[in-house]
Amino acid sequence: MNLIADIPINGLSFGNVGVNILRELFNRQTKVSLFPRGNQQDLSAFNKLPEDFKKWIEQCAEYKFHNLDKDTPTLTLWHLNGADRRISAKQFLLTFYELETPTFIEKNNFQDHTFLTSPVAVDSFKQIGCENVSLLPIGFDPDFITHQSDKKSVEGKTHFVLMGKYEKRKHTKEIVQTWLKKYGNDNKYLLTCCITNPFLKAEQMTALLTQLVDGKQYSNINFLPHLKTNTEVNHLLNSADIDLTGLSGAEGWNLPSFNATALGKWSIVYNHTGHQSWATDQNSILLQADKKEDVYDSLFFHKGAPFNQGSMYSFDENQVVAAMEKAVELSSTKNTEGLKLQEEFTYKRTVDEILKTINK
Repeated sequence: MNLIADIPINGLSFGNVGVNILRELFNRQTKVSLFPRGNQQDLSAFNKLPEDFKKWIEQCAEYKFHNLDKDTPTLTLWHLNGADRRISAKQFLLTFYELETPTFIEKNNFQDHTFLTSPVAVDSFKQIGCENVSLLPIGFDPDFITHQSDKKSVEGKTHFVLMGKYEKRKHTKEIVQTWLKKYGNDNKYLLTCCITNPFLKAEQMTALLTQLVDGKQYSNINFLPHLKTNTEVNHLLNSADIDLTGLSGAEGWNLPSFNATALGKWSIVYNHTGHQSWATDQNSILLQADKKEDVYDSLFFHKGAPFNQGSMYSFDENQVVAAMEKAVELSSTKNTEGLKLQEEFTYKRTVDEILKTINK
């Protein structure tokens, strides 16, 4: 079949999903007219891609007009805000909707079909009359591998990891400060944070990190810069014993926490929004979230805007500390149920679902 792909190609979460979908389409020898979002083709993070696949991407973009037809369907990977443009008559959107209260504008999103990665989001849109939505599982990146050695990467310490851009919605501040209150300067424990927000200026990030530690010095916390390649990300996740990224207040999927769990790490995960697509009480340390607060931060979520309105789930310090203690107890054992996510969630399955819907 022929397909138009309107997706980002970069090292962020959207780009990682987009490149892996393209890889599966390449494996199926699909004819793709590629319209990279922002005219950006940045594959620098994907340092394990085969050369023939990278060349295929270039050709799909260079010759994108050669296979165009008014009846060729478009697969768009983007936010609801900005997905209104159409390249062809039929458009299928894949988006990571994080909240639970779609606005009137989001309801009228001008798509033939919208794939959502959160069961909560699917239910929320259907409750307001949107029948053209369905749940789409995201795959495990085949370039990520599990280190099989029994030797710990960080010897003599229990290693906690927090990934994902610094943001109110992700409870970055609460997670780090709770961990420091519990384990700060206790060198039996280490916290590595990879939380640079690429949408903030360097001086803003420096100020936020200073506020995080209240200007104090701690011997057992590391702040990493943005990791340039997926191999570096894979190495960091494999070095972890415990992942804290699932303590976010709202997610469309949460790739870092999902990847860590699938690599056999013990992830502490709030049971809400996109986490419900993959996290269970067998593969994660699952916490029940029952309180909410406004998501607005005047940076990424603005009250009264036509998109992204509503609440996120609140952070419970006592609950999280108890979960950290449980995770430490489990950290010397393998998370065999987490490893099964690699087989259950594949990009073959993702693309199967996409094409089945497009071909109806």
